[in-house]
Amino acid sequence: MKIRKSQTRQKAEKPQGSDLNAALKIRLEGNLPAAPAPAPKATPEGPLPQRDGPRAPERAAAPRRAQEQKASAEFNRRQEKRPSPGSRGRPAPEEHTPTNGRFFYALKVPASVTGPLAEAQRKLKGNWRTTGRDQMHVTLCYLPSVPLARVAELKALGARLTQNLGPMDVKLRGTGYFPNEGSPRVWFVKVEAEGLDELAAALRAGVHELGLETEDMGFKAHITLARKKGPAPRLQPLLFELGWTAGGATLQRSHLQKTGPVYEQVSTFRFQEQTQPAAPPDPSPAEQTSTPPTPDTATNTDHSPSSAAPPEAQEPA
Repeated sequence: MKIRKSQTRQKAEKPQGSDLNAALKIRLEGNLPAAPAPAPKATPEGPLPQRDGPRAPERAAAPRRAQEQKASAEFNRRQEKRPSPGSRGRPAPEEHTPTNGRFFYALKVPASVTGPLAEAQRKLKGNWRTTGRDQMHVTLCYLPSVPLARVAELKALGARLTQNLGPMDVKLRGTGYFPNEGSPRVWFVKVEAEGLDELAAALRAGVHELGLETEDMGFKAHITLARKKGPAPRLQPLLFELGWTAGGATLQRSHLQKTGPVYEQVSTFRFQEQTQPAAPPDPSPAEQTSTPPTPDTATNTDHSPSSAAPPEAQEPA
């Protein structure tokens, strides 16, 4: 009989525990006030820790907060290792040291010429990006990609090709657009100088002999005044009666920036034409006839040029 009574009690208590758990679940899901928790049962090690009913929702949300913190830390870690947009999915190196660069030979434009050109730039309207006065130049030969280890060869080439050249008288002409038809991208002013085309051709040939590449476009001496970055109207052609005497050339390196290229002067080459020493002046006619004639020459009736003066006096200097 005792055994049957205990079994009956256990069966009677079981539904009560199930109903209590169901009621707690309903209250938690509906944000209802939590019912008081049942008293802890005794165990051989001692009583179980008492549960705090009102803090049950916080304990239920704790794992979720921990999971969110872990996900946030993982996201930040991935953002730090995320490659730059231009690397196409490849991780960017910690320190990037370029091995190649853009270089060009050029004539520098003096301030006496860049001033009037800057005044003409103010007439532009629309999306034109003008060239700064300190950036104006006449490109002789452009090299799009040169190993930095070979810059010394470019310096030697420039010095060799300019050592026998004399100063050049550079003159400005009218403005133009490139391309001339359709939507132009560049506004420039034409440049002329005797010997300029020959120097540009020699530089290009020398660069090719070094095994380096140059720009494919033919040489047309000009100064770039502006580049178009959007819709912009054209200006009527402008004429400039300006010029200067170029005493040398330079080797420049181009650094591309968001605001436009920035030029760094790498080397300069002076035009050092070797002049021959002047010949001694010829004796003047007075010096040639200053000696009085002797009696023998006075009675000489032969007035041919060969007898009037010594042969060496008639040879050209």
